[in-house]
Amino acid sequence: MSSASNDAVRVVPANEASWEDLLAVFGSRGPASGCWCQRFKLAPKESFGSTPAEVRADRLREQTLCGDPDSPTTSGLVAYPDDEAVGWCAVEPRPAYVGLVRVFRVPWDGREEDKQDASVWAITCLLVRKGHRRRGISRALAAAAVEHARSRGARALEAYPITRTDVISEELHVGTVRTYEDAGLSVVHRPSLRRVVMRVDL
Repeated sequence: MSSASNDAVRVVPANEASWEDLLAVFGSRGPASGCWCQRFKLAPKESFGSTPAEVRADRLREQTLCGDPDSPTTSGLVAYPDDEAVGWCAVEPRPAYVGLVRVFRVPWDGREEDKQDASVWAITCLLVRKGHRRRGISRALAAAAVEHARSRGARALEAYPITRTDVISEELHVGTVRTYEDAGLSVVHRPSLRRVVMRVDL
């Protein structure tokens, strides 16, 4: 996929980014530097406590295939409002998120879905570095994720945002309803008071 843009924000598949760019986005302090977008990637019986942050970072590097622009696969997108990497979006076929497949309520409670249907893709994280938020970068990433999934043959794209914004920043990594509405997704299910399933058929 060639790079996409939304106003002044350029978004590229993570394999076209460098590892240094990803390091800049995830940082060395705060929740992102500990998670490395592995919440839904941990295997059964693994936990953050049993899997060092360095291991999680190495896994992200392998999953993104960063620095390999010819790779046919990657695990996300990186946003550049100028020449500096400041945003990340995790978007892949839904079964790639093994932890998501095991979760009971979101997104599965009350839905009849084939959890192993790789034609349905999912966004599980929208991350923007501190100091660059509220500038439309999350919206640019969400919009680019729709086009990215479509270009890779996805039948549909889902996201699982929180319904409130008056929460701690760590809870907002799943994105907001408004962000995904602007990207063309609609609410299709409400598994809890705080979370919804949003989807666009491609």
